[in-house]
Amino acid sequence: MAASKPFISSSFTYETLEETLDIKPKGAELFIGIPKETSFSENRIALTPEAVGVLTANGHRVMVETKAGLGSSYSDKDYSDAGAKIAYDKKEVYEADILVKSAPVSEAECDLLKYGQYIISPIHLAVMKSDILEKMMEKKITALSFENLKDETGHNPIVRSMSEIAGSAVMLIAGQYLSNANEGKGVLVGGISGIPPTKVIIIGAGIVGEYAARTALAMGASVKVFDNDIYRLKRMQNNIGVRMWTSVIEPKILGKQLKTCDVAVGALRGNGGRTPLVVTEDMVSQMRPGTVIVDVSIDRGGCFETSEVTTHEKPVFKKYDVIHYCVPNIPSGFARTASQAISNVLMPLLLETAAEGGVEKLIWYKLNIRSGIYLFKGSLTNFYLSERFDLKYTDLNLLIASRR
Repeated sequence: MAASKPFISSSFTYETLEETLDIKPKGAELFIGIPKETSFSENRIALTPEAVGVLTANGHRVMVETKAGLGSSYSDKDYSDAGAKIAYDKKEVYEADILVKSAPVSEAECDLLKYGQYIISPIHLAVMKSDILEKMMEKKITALSFENLKDETGHNPIVRSMSEIAGSAVMLIAGQYLSNANEGKGVLVGGISGIPPTKVIIIGAGIVGEYAARTALAMGASVKVFDNDIYRLKRMQNNIGVRMWTSVIEPKILGKQLKTCDVAVGALRGNGGRTPLVVTEDMVSQMRPGTVIVDVSIDRGGCFETSEVTTHEKPVFKKYDVIHYCVPNIPSGFARTASQAISNVLMPLLLETAAEGGVEKLIWYKLNIRSGIYLFKGSLTNFYLSERFDLKYTDLNLLIASRR
């Protein structure tokens, strides 16, 4: 028996469904708070009045704690004229949805944080405390760190800017303490015609070392650079465009050069932990009296054995008649320039956050932002911190995907 054909009604029709696309939401209005920093030697502010003016012109609310910009020579009037509201009670600032800070969150500030808040600030992995981290996790905070924030090219824009400032400032600081006014040996950095140039030893060929070398060469000094990474040494010479004296770090060669130098700069960086200690106390004891050591890497322990943390108020001490400058936050001594550099990165980021429809949307669409997130709604997404404090680690990509 032949199979019967299926009956199709003349009223039956097929309709093509519209393709469902992931449509970006309309821009969000941001409420941004800028508190006054009270931590150790911090004079910077994360957003300048010019940046605040751009944000308020785009319809966002900005609240600034009174006197927050004084360390960078910005007055309350500067911020008020830019459209910000000045808060005379610290608690008002912490009611903002987004906090923008130039110093890490302190224990005292944890109690002021709002549930579900978004924080942009440095983290300082080496000095982070578990108590602070756990309190932020309890309040379901989403936190973005300066140190790990990357741009679309894969570079760390804020870290690079601060390193450039520190490197450029090194020789200015050294010149200050070589002069008689600060009980130095009375040597002019660079020298003049007929007089041998000042001898500068730079340990580390990263961004700090490169900009220290640029400044020293521009002042006429004789520069010698040490680093164990041959690629960095080659890159430095290519970037500067001048053939320089370079060497890998060998104790005998390094010790010999330190004996006759006028300035020694420590610009090494460790891989996530303490900076390698490459200059021993014995090497320092054989250096000439009045020599200036500027240990930029002191924020991670320093690469000179004799280094001890100092402050902007009392920046130097002497050991074996060698002047040690070991301030951990050198850019804060040039606070206005540093604030402008930070603001140049954060202002476009905040505008982009609003354009994407909020923080969560920004993290979804911008993969480079994810590297800077160490807390997402209370979940710890930084593996280094989870290992250090024995806390549960959650992959940020999985968290974001689960919320879509």
